[in-house]
Amino acid sequence: MTATQSSTRLLSLDVFRGLVIAAMILVTDPGTYSHTFHQLRHADWDGATATDMIFPAFLFMAGVAIPFSIASQLSKQATRGAITLHIVRRAVVLFLLGLAVNGFYQYHWQTLRIPGILQRIAICYLVCSLAYLLVLRSSKRAAILVMFAFAALAVYWAILTLAPVPGLGAGHLDSYANFPAYVDRSVFGINHLWAYGTTPGRGVTYDSEGLLSTIPALFTMLVGIVAGGWLRKPPTRPNGGLALGLLLPGIALTVMGLALSPLLPLNKRILTPTFALYSTGVALIVFAVIYFAVDVRGLRRGLTPLLVLGSNAILAFVLSSVLTTLLAIHFTQNGLSQSPHGWANDHLFAPWLPPNIASLAYALVIVALNIALVYPLYRKRIFLRT
Repeated sequence: MTATQSSTRLLSLDVFRGLVIAAMILVTDPGTYSHTFHQLRHADWDGATATDMIFPAFLFMAGVAIPFSIASQLSKQATRGAITLHIVRRAVVLFLLGLAVNGFYQYHWQTLRIPGILQRIAICYLVCSLAYLLVLRSSKRAAILVMFAFAALAVYWAILTLAPVPGLGAGHLDSYANFPAYVDRSVFGINHLWAYGTTPGRGVTYDSEGLLSTIPALFTMLVGIVAGGWLRKPPTRPNGGLALGLLLPGIALTVMGLALSPLLPLNKRILTPTFALYSTGVALIVFAVIYFAVDVRGLRRGLTPLLVLGSNAILAFVLSSVLTTLLAIHFTQNGLSQSPHGWANDHLFAPWLPPNIASLAYALVIVALNIALVYPLYRKRIFLRT
């Protein structure tokens, strides 16, 4: 990772990044998973909660940044070959960071989870950035990218419904017999999949960031690229028309996902095409509102905590993951085994707050702690880049 000084940035994108990072920390670090509000948990299988919207928002905001990043490199006279190498290098770094986060702090290859959040972002970034670079000179690049995006959903829909799992048949959407889960078990082996991707009676059977389910994730990032390209079109001055151009497609995608859900349920775990439509629409709507408030209306008050996280999003993500792991390490004292996480929740919050509120209060403190750790870099206007 490299450090760069402050440059011209789309402020609303940093705010959006910060909001997504803060939300991720909030839902990842409750005082106890036994007492959390429904919207702060992932849906058990079918359905969608606010928590399920977080990772698609990561993909979307990464897509929004791509046109700005490539335009910045072109303004510095970078060749297409140099930009391609930069894209490949960044994707590799993100993928390796993902593996490092997955393995921290005890690295055992026999049980290292290979798929993951940063790994999926890396693959999508590589494919989508190269696709954008390929059509950059076309006057119809937005239309081409949209067609590519919907084609990805169509291909994945066909895989989910038509590809047969040996001995089980096609069209199953449960956690064991769906085709993407079968492919992940075959390619990676269950020891290298998400430890919580389980089916009762069968153990680990799937990974929520698996191989084939990355295909519909491309849709979300490609929509982000089209949104980023829209914001770079003349007039360059932020205005309500640009915000409306984000909001209306967001509403359309959300409605489309809901309307098609009786045919294929919303499911984040295997990232059904309906979920991709719905969650991408939600990301567009939220970003449109933030863009209008921050870049069009000039809202600045109270944004610093979000800007701290959003301006160093990758660092904040990695730091929060490391901190979560460290706080979960158990220590034995006087015959009792407890983690700093468990001790803090049991002694500082649970004794005087209702269980769900106590769990939320602990998570809010962890969010604040992460902000405090990243703040010194923000204050010095230093942003780390992969």
